[in-house]
Amino acid sequence: MRILVTGGAGFIGSAVCRHLIRNTGHSVVNVDKLTYAANLSSLEPVADDPRYRFVRLDICNREAMLALMREADIDAVMHLAAESHVDRSIDGPAAFIETNIVGTYQLLEAAREYWSGLPADRRAAFRFHHVSTDEVYGSLPLDSGRFTEQTPYAPSSPYSASKAASDHLVIAWWHTYGLPVVLSNCSNNYGPYHFPEKLVPLMILNALHDKPLPVYGNGANVRDWLFVEDHARALELVLTRGRLGESYNIGGNAERTNLEVVEAVCDLVDARRPRRGGGSRRDLITFVADRPGHDLRYAIDASKIARELGWAPTQTFESGLAATVDWYLDNERWWRPIREGRYAGERLGLKAG
Repeated sequence: MRILVTGGAGFIGSAVCRHLIRNTGHSVVNVDKLTYAANLSSLEPVADDPRYRFVRLDICNREAMLALMREADIDAVMHLAAESHVDRSIDGPAAFIETNIVGTYQLLEAAREYWSGLPADRRAAFRFHHVSTDEVYGSLPLDSGRFTEQTPYAPSSPYSASKAASDHLVIAWWHTYGLPVVLSNCSNNYGPYHFPEKLVPLMILNALHDKPLPVYGNGANVRDWLFVEDHARALELVLTRGRLGESYNIGGNAERTNLEVVEAVCDLVDARRPRRGGGSRRDLITFVADRPGHDLRYAIDASKIARELGWAPTQTFESGLAATVDWYLDNERWWRPIREGRYAGERLGLKAG
């Protein structure tokens, strides 16, 4: 298939592009606006492949997106373009409304016009895959429950509210116009090429440089951690084999408190790069004011995608985190320009207004 991937220079999007080019026979047109967290160096492993192409474009530009779909003769859309950091949505929600809601609407309309002009057999085979987050479901108690595809939406942050809105738009275009869509909602991703403001890479790099490791509140908030390359495999399955109009939850079955994650990072970095003078980097952990609207726990029930599509994660949290730490230690060329340039390693999202 000829697949249009939006947001393919971002963390998950680049993993999807690398997976599709390395492990399938599909070709990829990667569309990205190249905002702050996009990084074309994340695509270097596939950039010279004849089945890969990059186009700098804003998904809000409906006419340009439609023209590209026609020119590239697209068979499917994987929509990952989004403003995706909760902390940034607290500090500046406007960009999240524009990209995640308005941008998804414009892309849906471009796809609908493109799809409606295809021959009947290609109309039947066309897919629009919308990639979303478990944060649309809100918060779970610490001691019970997991998110299923039937869990009611209850978003808590501007980010999760914007993603919930985009999910509703996509399913409405299925019910109203018949656009052939599939959806997926994932848990917290981690792995190589992750922008350094996110929890895992921030802690790896701060620990490496003996800088404070800021943990919100008391560190008791729980997330289900999913290795990004496992997620990329799942997304391909949802696109190619998922049932139309259905949503699939994708999780790593790896719940950890934020504090447990940070402590595990400290121990791995200590084992690979011992501190001068000895001692544990756990001493660098610093508890900071909790962010507004901080959900207590997320946990994914991924039994539907396992049952219907045969997917399961290949990485445990321990193996995936070790591979991630090793990647950052071996790839300073990738992360150093980010840390020294556009982003200095601060914690965001502490403003309430």
